[in-house]
Amino acid sequence: MAHRVNIEGNCNIGVFSLLTNSYCLVGVGSSQNFYSKFESELSGCMPVVHSSIGECRIVGRLAVGNRRGLVLPPATYDTEIQHFRNSLPDCVVVTRVDERLSALGNVISCNDHVAIAHPDLSRETEEVISDVLGVEIFRTCLADELLVGTYSVLSNKGGIVGCSSDCV
Repeated sequence: MAHRVNIEGNCNIGVFSLLTNSYCLVGVGSSQNFYSKFESELSGCMPVVHSSIGECRIVGRLAVGNRRGLVLPPATYDTEIQHFRNSLPDCVVVTRVDERLSALGNVISCNDHVAIAHPDLSRETEEVISDVLGVEIFRTCLADELLVGTYSVLSNKGGIVGCSSDCV
């Protein structure tokens, strides 16, 4: 079932949350109504983890993940990494990468099989993401947009790209 939800009047819920097939991250400090929508729909089938990354609540823009793993930016504190490891299913690998393009959710879009990534993503980060998430990575842009994670979403059945993107 679909619900309309906002966070403090902001409809950009993907900035404050990350949903995979095995877990959901929701940024801390959000309204109880925002949390309750996720928990009421998902808590029976997957963990809904209240979290921060580098003490920021924009977890959907900073992290990238799928059912196999969660990749976090360099600003992630050790205590936050431990919180993810304690809260997510044991089969989910949690790791941090040293990447200049640290808003990983903006520069990578993935499902359980493939990922598209900003062309300037470091080779080391590409290798970590490929290993941890178990995906093949394609470096590309969507039309003239380098922030492929902002302009697209992927599921295991397909994907959606922003309306200015002419490559499908």
